[in-house]
Amino acid sequence: MDATALGHLPTVIHGGFQRLLSFSATHSPHSIPSFNSRFAKCSSGIRCQSSSMEKSKTSKKNLLDNASNLLTNLLSGGRLGSLPTAEGAVSDLFGRPLFFSLYDWFLEHGSVYKLAFGPKSFVVVSDPIVARHVLRENAFSYDKGVLAEILEPIMGKGLIPADLGTWKQRRKVIAPGFHSLFLEAMVKVFTDCSERSISKFEKLLESENSEIEEIQLDLEAEFSNLALDIIGLGIFNYDFGSVTKESPVIKAVYGTLFEAEHRSTFYIPYWNLPFVRWIVPRQIKFHNDLKIINDCLDGLIKNAKETRQEDDVEKLQQRDYSSLKDVSLLRFLVDMRGVDVDDRQLRDDLMTMLIAGHETTAAVLTWSVFLLAQNPSKMKKAQMEVDSVLGGKKITLECLKKMEYLRLIIVEALRLYPQPPLLIRRALKEDKLPGGYMGNEDGYSIPAGTDIFISVYNLHRSPYFWDKPDEFEPERFLTPKANEGIAGWAGYDPSRSPGAMYPNEITSDFAFIPFGGGPRKCVGDQFALLESTVALALLLQKFDVQLRGSPDEVQLITGATIHTKSGLWCKLRRRASVGAKQNQLVEV
Repeated sequence: MDATALGHLPTVIHGGFQRLLSFSATHSPHSIPSFNSRFAKCSSGIRCQSSSMEKSKTSKKNLLDNASNLLTNLLSGGRLGSLPTAEGAVSDLFGRPLFFSLYDWFLEHGSVYKLAFGPKSFVVVSDPIVARHVLRENAFSYDKGVLAEILEPIMGKGLIPADLGTWKQRRKVIAPGFHSLFLEAMVKVFTDCSERSISKFEKLLESENSEIEEIQLDLEAEFSNLALDIIGLGIFNYDFGSVTKESPVIKAVYGTLFEAEHRSTFYIPYWNLPFVRWIVPRQIKFHNDLKIINDCLDGLIKNAKETRQEDDVEKLQQRDYSSLKDVSLLRFLVDMRGVDVDDRQLRDDLMTMLIAGHETTAAVLTWSVFLLAQNPSKMKKAQMEVDSVLGGKKITLECLKKMEYLRLIIVEALRLYPQPPLLIRRALKEDKLPGGYMGNEDGYSIPAGTDIFISVYNLHRSPYFWDKPDEFEPERFLTPKANEGIAGWAGYDPSRSPGAMYPNEITSDFAFIPFGGGPRKCVGDQFALLESTVALALLLQKFDVQLRGSPDEVQLITGATIHTKSGLWCKLRRRASVGAKQNQLVEV
């Protein structure tokens, strides 16, 4: 913070609230059928708040809440006056993840409401019609706001925090890199890395005590290591080998990941203060970690540029990837003819994909297994599909296309546990939001500078757009759902996006946005889906998985993503139906 810090005080408070939105509270997700204990069923079938919630709403707000509301009314109350208001119940934000409170307020105030908190007001969107407007129809009237402020010191001008000008330039360069032949080559990388994990599990079963029948592992930690190895090899041709070893680079990567999480959850951005990076131990370590990673990436970039084989995009996409030693995205970006290959920008791109790609993949695999472990019949159905498609073969892209049910399990896990649970946008100019379902027919005018939170969690669990929204039902995506009189929403129709590998914002008309939507949709969505499918397929092919304890013991922590507080401890038992012949994968 510079000498004019006093003038920036509203921005600092604003950033503090954003971090509060990701406050690291814990909550037990329970099994999905019992996850509805916060709600009671109304006769209409719509979930209503329970009597305890009603009492909470009518109880007298405490002093902190009243102070927050007073500040809002004095400083920003009139800017969003037409919107329904969830007054700043500060006390509701502590003790559990914020998105639960956002869901409660959504049921009370509707799909678009103003969250009044201290000196700022925020617009919370829980409606696909409004989300579509912000993310696609008027996308370039919004930027990432405070999200960019948090991530810029780590990711620089990578795709996520980049301003619109930089984003438009880099998107044109990076998106072609995720072409079909690259993804086919990546399936081998996904398989090789996943087999390392499987081999590790098998050795643990065989070690010392030959009579051991099961092992207990923190699968979240294992998935985290696996995701790191995949990102390293697939994106910049570096083998972290984190499944089987440790190194200074691996430690630095995890240190940086933890710092990114810390910055998304800490109330005050103290790291912006002068000299903090040299006197606060945590920040000293962070900058040391960042230097280790940057030095590593700089070396990889230098090597790639020294062996550059410049070519047109079309020819790069038609390379024989089976004969290449380096099939990474970095190789593609460096070799692209006529493209600025500034080292700093390349490093920012790689760092962004390292952080974003690692966290989300580890999280979706964790919650997929958590859900399957509570639904043995669905796990068995998935295993039968894997056995039928693979047999003794190596996984290929064609195999993955046939594993429809397995892919639906992954996207259903993303529906119930979206990564991230909130998308953040800031209006660059005055705009008019649609009213959404049951909202104001005339819509809502918002001034420039308005911060918007698109609650992916609320969209994915909305009782207005999904049947049994809190239940784990991968099969739901196989059946079209009419809009049932909801004006402006086209319903869910899997045929709307022919050939799509997964249900998406097109098939659901923005009621389901696992990778965002519109121009700034995640560029690595296919990469993430395929690596998750490979990892889950190989795990289920070899092992039956059970939770070590009760589902209630698996507490969650929220920050940039939804993950567990103390790991996902599971029991792995070798599948009795898997014979030795099937265990040996062979090339076909």
